[in-house]
Amino acid sequence: MPIRSHFASSWSKRLVALIAALAFTLSLSAVSGAPAQAAVYGSCTIAGCSDAASANSTWSSLGYPTSRGWYDWPNGQCSYAGGEYYNYDGQLPAGDTFYEYDVYPRSCGAHRDAYRIVVDFTTGTVWYSPDHYSDFYQL
Repeated sequence: MPIRSHFASSWSKRLVALIAALAFTLSLSAVSGAPAQAAVYGSCTIAGCSDAASANSTWSSLGYPTSRGWYDWPNGQCSYAGGEYYNYDGQLPAGDTFYEYDVYPRSCGAHRDAYRIVVDFTTGTVWYSPDHYSDFYQL
């Protein structure tokens, strides 16, 4: 086979493979592109609820700060207040104002985990999310 013909054949195969991979990737993003609906529960009986309630008590004693940032925690560690939670997916009551807070303290500036409490500033209701807003449990 001449070099030019071999190169064209090889290039064509690569192009077909690239197009197939791109089509597959686009089909995956189309399937997963819509946000999943979170489950919202009226009570909290799962593991972590007592830790979330304890964190809520501490955040309450700090006046539920609304500015994003690290805050001193009683045991010499820090915890992060994430600022306003916008409820874009509409899992929680529409029209209310929410702020989010980490459940577990750590050293200031450390990597954050997925455990949050979300406080409804309109009603005072507090929600625990053990999986970064995939599920909400009312405390």
